[in-house]
Amino acid sequence: MLNQIANFFISSAYAESPSLFSSGGQQGGGLSFIIMMVVFFLFIYFAIWRPQNKRMKEQQSLLKSLAKGDEVIMSGGLLGRVTKIADPYVTLSIANNIEVMMQKSSVVSLLPKGTIKSIE
Repeated sequence: MLNQIANFFISSAYAESPSLFSSGGQQGGGLSFIIMMVVFFLFIYFAIWRPQNKRMKEQQSLLKSLAKGDEVIMSGGLLGRVTKIADPYVTLSIANNIEVMMQKSSVVSLLPKGTIKSIE
Protein backbone atom coordinates (compact mmCIF):
# COMPACT_ATOMS: atom_id res chain seq x y z
CA MET A 1 0.00 0.00 0.00
CA LEU A 2 2.77 2.42 0.97
CA ASN A 3 4.69 1.49 -2.16
CA GLN A 4 1.67 2.34 -4.35
CA ILE A 5 1.30 5.77 -2.71
CA ALA A 6 5.00 6.48 -3.15
CA ASN A 7 4.79 5.47 -6.84
CA PHE A 8 1.84 7.83 -7.28
CA PHE A 9 3.76 10.87 -5.98
CA ILE A 10 7.28 9.94 -7.15
CA SER A 11 7.59 8.77 -10.73
CA SER A 12 10.36 6.44 -11.79
CA ALA A 13 13.14 7.80 -14.01
CA TYR A 14 14.19 5.76 -17.00
CA ALA A 15 17.24 6.30 -19.22
CA GLU A 16 16.76 6.74 -22.95
CA SER A 17 17.94 4.07 -25.31
CA PRO A 18 21.48 4.57 -26.63
CA SER A 19 20.28 4.08 -30.22
CA LEU A 20 18.71 7.57 -30.16
CA PHE A 21 22.09 9.21 -29.49
CA SER A 22 23.99 7.14 -32.02
CA SER A 23 21.57 8.01 -34.82
CA GLY A 24 22.28 11.75 -34.42
CA GLY A 25 19.06 12.83 -32.75
CA GLN A 26 17.67 16.33 -33.22
CA GLN A 27 19.57 18.87 -31.14
CA GLY A 28 19.08 22.63 -30.88
CA GLY A 29 21.08 24.59 -33.42
CA GLY A 30 23.36 27.50 -32.63
CA LEU A 31 21.22 29.92 -34.64
CA SER A 32 18.15 29.40 -32.47
CA PHE A 33 20.24 30.07 -29.36
CA ILE A 34 21.60 33.32 -30.83
CA ILE A 35 18.09 34.48 -31.80
CA MET A 36 16.82 33.67 -28.30
CA MET A 37 19.66 35.68 -26.71
CA VAL A 38 19.03 38.68 -29.00
CA VAL A 39 15.33 38.65 -28.10
CA PHE A 40 16.23 38.39 -24.42
CA PHE A 41 18.60 41.40 -24.57
CA LEU A 42 16.06 43.44 -26.55
CA PHE A 43 13.48 42.70 -23.87
CA ILE A 44 15.89 43.79 -21.11
CA TYR A 45 16.72 46.98 -23.02
CA PHE A 46 13.12 48.04 -23.68
CA ALA A 47 11.62 46.83 -20.39
CA ILE A 48 14.29 47.90 -17.89
CA TRP A 49 17.23 49.89 -19.19
CA ARG A 50 15.51 52.47 -21.43
CA PRO A 51 12.77 53.51 -18.93
CA GLN A 52 15.37 53.77 -16.15
CA ASN A 53 17.57 56.07 -18.25
CA LYS A 54 14.53 58.19 -19.13
CA ARG A 55 13.62 58.61 -15.43
CA MET A 56 17.22 59.46 -14.57
CA LYS A 57 17.36 62.18 -17.27
CA GLU A 58 14.05 63.66 -16.04
CA GLN A 59 15.36 63.75 -12.46
CA GLN A 60 18.61 65.44 -13.55
CA SER A 61 16.73 68.08 -15.55
CA LEU A 62 14.46 68.71 -12.52
CA LEU A 63 17.47 69.24 -10.26
CA LYS A 64 19.13 71.58 -12.78
CA SER A 65 15.97 73.67 -13.18
CA LEU A 66 15.51 74.09 -9.41
CA ALA A 67 15.39 77.76 -8.39
CA LYS A 68 14.85 79.85 -5.28
CA GLY A 69 11.15 80.08 -4.41
CA ASP A 70 10.16 76.74 -5.96
CA GLU A 71 7.86 74.50 -3.94
CA VAL A 72 9.07 70.91 -3.81
CA ILE A 73 8.34 67.50 -2.32
CA MET A 74 11.30 65.63 -0.83
CA SER A 75 11.73 61.85 -0.86
CA GLY A 76 10.55 61.57 2.76
CA GLY A 77 7.30 63.40 1.98
CA LEU A 78 8.47 66.78 3.31
CA LEU A 79 6.93 69.81 1.57
CA GLY A 80 8.83 73.06 1.47
CA ARG A 81 9.86 76.18 -0.39
CA VAL A 82 13.44 76.44 -1.64
CA THR A 83 15.23 79.35 0.04
CA LYS A 84 18.85 78.63 -0.85
CA ILE A 85 20.65 76.30 -3.26
CA ALA A 86 24.20 75.18 -2.58
CA ASP A 87 25.87 72.68 -4.93
CA PRO A 88 24.88 69.38 -3.29
CA TYR A 89 22.34 70.83 -0.82
CA VAL A 90 19.03 72.68 -0.81
CA THR A 91 17.70 74.74 2.08
CA LEU A 92 13.92 74.46 2.51
CA SER A 93 11.57 76.64 4.46
CA ILE A 94 8.99 74.25 5.90
CA ALA A 95 7.27 76.71 8.27
CA ASN A 96 7.72 80.26 9.54
CA ASN A 97 11.37 80.67 10.63
CA ILE A 98 12.04 76.94 10.25
CA GLU A 99 14.56 75.94 7.62
CA VAL A 100 15.95 72.51 6.85
CA MET A 101 19.03 71.69 4.80
CA MET A 102 18.68 68.55 2.68
CA GLN A 103 20.51 66.89 -0.18
CA LYS A 104 19.52 68.13 -3.60
CA SER A 105 19.14 64.56 -4.88
CA SER A 106 16.26 63.92 -2.45
CA VAL A 107 13.94 66.26 -4.37
CA VAL A 108 11.21 64.09 -5.88
CA SER A 109 8.97 66.56 -7.68
CA LEU A 110 8.29 70.22 -8.26
CA LEU A 111 4.91 71.54 -7.15
CA PRO A 112 2.93 74.32 -8.84
CA LYS A 113 3.32 77.74 -7.18
CA GLY A 114 0.84 78.30 -4.35
CA THR A 115 0.35 74.64 -3.49
CA ILE A 116 1.68 75.00 0.05
CA LYS A 117 -0.55 78.04 0.73
CA SER A 118 -3.62 76.15 -0.50
CA ILE A 119 -2.85 73.25 1.85
CA GLU A 120 -2.42 75.45 4.93
